[in-house]
Amino acid sequence: MTPLVWKTLSPARRAAALERPAQTRRAEIANAVSRIIAEVARDGDAALKRLTAKFDGAKLTSLRVSPAEFAAAEKALSAADKSALRTAYRNLRRFHAAQTAKPVRVETTPGIVCEKVTRPIERVGLYVPGGSAPLFSTALMLGVPAQLAGCPVRVLCTPPGRDGRVNPWILFAAQLCGITDVFKVGGTQAIAALAGGTKTIPKCDKLFGPGNAYVTEAKLQVSRSAAGAAIDMPAGPSEVMVIADASADPAFVAADLLSQAEHGPDSQVVLVTFTEKFAARVAAEVSAQLAQLPRREIAVVALQKSRVLLASSPAEAVAIANRYAPEHLILQLKNPRALLDAITTAGSVFVGPWTPESLGDYASGTNHVLPTYGWARSFSGLGLADFSRTMTVQEASPRGLRRLGPVVERLAAAESLTAHQRAVSVRLRNLSLSS
Repeated sequence: MTPLVWKTLSPARRAAALERPAQTRRAEIANAVSRIIAEVARDGDAALKRLTAKFDGAKLTSLRVSPAEFAAAEKALSAADKSALRTAYRNLRRFHAAQTAKPVRVETTPGIVCEKVTRPIERVGLYVPGGSAPLFSTALMLGVPAQLAGCPVRVLCTPPGRDGRVNPWILFAAQLCGITDVFKVGGTQAIAALAGGTKTIPKCDKLFGPGNAYVTEAKLQVSRSAAGAAIDMPAGPSEVMVIADASADPAFVAADLLSQAEHGPDSQVVLVTFTEKFAARVAAEVSAQLAQLPRREIAVVALQKSRVLLASSPAEAVAIANRYAPEHLILQLKNPRALLDAITTAGSVFVGPWTPESLGDYASGTNHVLPTYGWARSFSGLGLADFSRTMTVQEASPRGLRRLGPVVERLAAAESLTAHQRAVSVRLRNLSLSS
């Protein structure tokens, strides 16, 4: 984690300093993903079982989680475990319920009423990562807004362990959200199944959930296919940027960096600070805390791609953050709120020393499904609106058509769209004859 002085870097070196590590393997990943999507489209459930055996080491007779497995999962958790999940569930419901859209009704011209109404997406596919760290919290992050939106069909896919079982925390979280259609499929093959459908897994209209670089690429590919599905956002390997000054506790900063580094070897952590002395104190804390982590081997690989950038001022630090567009941005400064208005591109912001990113990952109420790879420049974090779609409605009275119709006739004629013009004219003539 050798510090780089931002103002001394050339444009090319600045771009390199903020490059995501997985981007360098994009072509290789895209080809592998394309082959798996084609295999699932061709062989359906048989391909899913074959790929699950290959990638997850689980030989399955059934892809669907049974009611007995749900019951066993609930028994496997202690009362304290279930209480913690219920608390997270309640906080997520409270925050997401506050996002409910209000109907819009406006009379734009006397006799012309325009409305905007909200409807749930019919069939949603929820992807919950598994592997070395099954993210049961993601089941809540996806399940709560899908439940509140009232999506009629909610399908959850997650990879099984080698024993063919789904993590009990994931199943109990799904139960809290009223999700009963859970399937033991992960990775690219899960995205392919949710987008295209198989005999067992329903085809979905929109897919949600984070994942590794392969899952992210799979979502992008199916979203480009006419037979595929829409997606929430490009959400891949986790990343964090911490802006910290000398007032910050180096132990806090190090803990925040490591909390993302332990996600996976393709995660990225970036520290933006102002002096080499403070950077060295954080580096020492990272080393000390790293030695105590059970997932230190994963974190070490991620840290090899980490960055320490030295900014000349808080304003320059914010400029770096806006350019990087981090998934998570943590502000550990003497006056963190002073920077907040200037921050324009981040998935989620964590303000002050007592707000670790872990709060948002689990139970504060905000959603942890966030744009990565710099997509925070154009995408927002997941919210209730993502599980719904809106429709506009308009209704004209005879009075309204008389007032606005001639305007539309003139505009349609100017665009040489005669049929558009006649659709108004025939009605106006009818009104004239009947009056």
